[in-house]
Amino acid sequence: MPFAEHDGVSLYYETDGAGGRDTVAFVEDAGYGAWQWGWQHAAVAGPFESLVWDNRGTGRSDAPDGPYTVGEMADDLDAVLADHGVRNAHIVGAGLGGMVALRYALDRSRAKTLTLVGASPGGSRFGTPSEVRERLLAEKTPEALRESLRPVVSSEAFEAGLEEVVEWRLADDAALPAQRAQFAAVDAFDASDRLYEIPTPTLVLHGTADRVFPVDAGRALAEGLPRADLREFEGAPHLVHVERSKEVNDELLAFLEAHSDERG
Repeated sequence: MPFAEHDGVSLYYETDGAGGRDTVAFVEDAGYGAWQWGWQHAAVAGPFESLVWDNRGTGRSDAPDGPYTVGEMADDLDAVLADHGVRNAHIVGAGLGGMVALRYALDRSRAKTLTLVGASPGGSRFGTPSEVRERLLAEKTPEALRESLRPVVSSEAFEAGLEEVVEWRLADDAALPAQRAQFAAVDAFDASDRLYEIPTPTLVLHGTADRVFPVDAGRALAEGLPRADLREFEGAPHLVHVERSKEVNDELLAFLEAHSDERG
């Protein structure tokens, strides 16, 4: 089980699909463990190498006291890639992970592509409504974790039970202090005035019923990034890559195939 080290923080990661053309690194949304990438991880591994890791505060990685910053987490990503011997990678980030991907692309020239899922350029214009934020934060009990999914999945999915997802969350999600530290990173991030500095080919995927970051946040990313394409999923919630995984995977794989030989 490999661990990378950055600034005294131990970061767990794992890979699959060794021998694939390129490495695709997945970056988690605030509070959630790597379980959220299970559908994409399985689809990507083979034609590509898939790398998933636990953000600081999450899963088997260390949980230092917060608050955290997106810059620190972009440095964490770089440390993981360096430990694995990868210089250039496709970066796929959801929510907070999308912000980490943006910061990584701003600070370094090592991203071949970016895929931003339910993400935001940051700043107060596209912040999460306070009433939604409070419902996302949860103690690690089955009841609390299940209820905190209500704002990020469809009502149909919520009523179906989500027992398996709750079990994964109990095992892998951040504890409440680390959740707050990760959300502090979200609140402090703003790249809206610097998007034009990122020439990296980018795919923006966003549900039109996203309550964490409105679809206008995805549209702003697509408008501000020089080489971005937007795909909207009608009626899809924030965890679009979980609930609409087949559609998301089709878009992601086509995008990766189109840019598999391109250097960021």
